[in-house]
Amino acid sequence: MTHLLTLDNVSKIFGGIRALSNVSLSVPPDRIVGVIGPNGAGKTTLFNVITGAYRATEGNVVFDGKEMTQWPSHRIMRAGIARTFQNIRLFGSMTVWEHLLVAQPHQGNMLRLVLPARFADPVAWRRAEEALDIFGLGAYRDTVARTLSYGLQRKVEMARALTTGPKLLMLDEPVAGMNHDEAEELRLLLLRLQGQGLSILLIEHDMPFVMRLCHQLYVLNFGSLLAEGTPAEVRSNPAVLDAYLGSETAC
Repeated sequence: MTHLLTLDNVSKIFGGIRALSNVSLSVPPDRIVGVIGPNGAGKTTLFNVITGAYRATEGNVVFDGKEMTQWPSHRIMRAGIARTFQNIRLFGSMTVWEHLLVAQPHQGNMLRLVLPARFADPVAWRRAEEALDIFGLGAYRDTVARTLSYGLQRKVEMARALTTGPKLLMLDEPVAGMNHDEAEELRLLLLRLQGQGLSILLIEHDMPFVMRLCHQLYVLNFGSLLAEGTPAEVRSNPAVLDAYLGSETAC
């Protein structure tokens, strides 16, 4: 099977600390893949290596047939990878609409995209309108994003990432702070996006959400790959039960 993203024996060392150790994983086209594991297992470090925030100490990262291990973040984003963050990162007094415009690749001065309509890129406007509709944010278009509820702020972050037109959307704990109904709404939305051809790689601690969403799971523990497989396979893996899931396997 051809893979959209492949990591081959990737390690990341900070001083004497090996945050990732020989991690290999892959994301096929049009699939949802999850990365799970205890706090401190190296999940966000893995995301940072993929998106260029950190450079891998060892190993290779290949995306869409291109070796990009040493690429800077902006080049990786333009190649088709977008992400959200574990801690919400929204801009001070900008509205939801402005967040969706300013994130997009374009020519010229970034500030043009948050000025009046006559200066804006029509392609950026179309993508922003689509993201508003997909995430049900139309009613909050002109609201300062940071004044919204935590769950809605999460949606703004995901919508902002989607406006870049990614081939791979990377989500770091997307349902953190959401209630059950909000999480279920997001699960169905992500399945709909996957059905339209988007690949998704996510980190999440909400096991019912993960088990009902993902096609494939990778389990990290102390920076190393502990297990991989379908949700059913991972849920019944004794090593995973012992290190992470425990009684949560009932979910």
